[in-house]
Amino acid sequence: MFAIFTDLGANLPQDLVERWALDIIPIRCTVDGKVLDVSEGFDGPAFYAAMRAGAKTSTSMPAPAVFLDAFRTVLERGEDILYVGMSSGISGTVGLARTVARDLVEEYPERKIEIIDSRAASLGEGMPVLYAAELREQGAGFAETVEKTLDKCDHMFQIFTVEDLQYLRRGGRLHTAVAVVGNMLSVKPVLFGDNEGHIVLKNMVVGRRRSLDSLAARYKEYCADMTGPVGLAHCDSPADTDLVIGKLREAGCTGEILNVCYEPVTGSHVGPGTVALFFYGPKR
Repeated sequence: MFAIFTDLGANLPQDLVERWALDIIPIRCTVDGKVLDVSEGFDGPAFYAAMRAGAKTSTSMPAPAVFLDAFRTVLERGEDILYVGMSSGISGTVGLARTVARDLVEEYPERKIEIIDSRAASLGEGMPVLYAAELREQGAGFAETVEKTLDKCDHMFQIFTVEDLQYLRRGGRLHTAVAVVGNMLSVKPVLFGDNEGHIVLKNMVVGRRRSLDSLAARYKEYCADMTGPVGLAHCDSPADTDLVIGKLREAGCTGEILNVCYEPVTGSHVGPGTVALFFYGPKR
């Protein structure tokens, strides 16, 4: 038997976390210096309204003790661990998990701990976690689940558009010059996660509607299986998400679409109005 861990950045709704018996590593987020408590749910509209009003948000990695305590509890009951974490291209969380795992393997030499860098965030991280949980339920062994989950991460396609590039600039996740020029020209960026999990500017289009249309267009161009699952995440932009869902269905998507509000860890860096699309495409 093995436990499946991920972190808050995977953006998985609580009902799915419970359904698949997932273990979630918390990631700290503050709003105007106060720690945000998401233990009883996350109020997305209120959080993004505060950001629009100028609230200062920040995130920080878990303390090593958080990983140590959570992993050790599982190892003590004789289970192995699979942890799928947020992209190392935007966070040091995976690196911290690997450091902790090395120490614990020496302490529990009979147990296995695998750390997977999803090279993604939000549902780009969460969808492979759900896939791993499905494999586990179907009776797949630890090694098979690790191998197939890695492959899913290799095929994850993530593309998104934001209202304001300054949030990415402030977090050091996009070059300042790109952000300044983009906002000055009043164009909307289309961004994606590259092979190493970094955020890269794909292109810019004029107008919000065209940026949303670009998401569905990329799906039609790159989706490997239109019956497969799709993820959508938004920062308090449900109407825009509904528009994208309609475009995806027009493009031929028949798969299940998981539609969520961005959790605060990733959402605080991409900013209000962001809409992101996740699906399995060609190998990265």
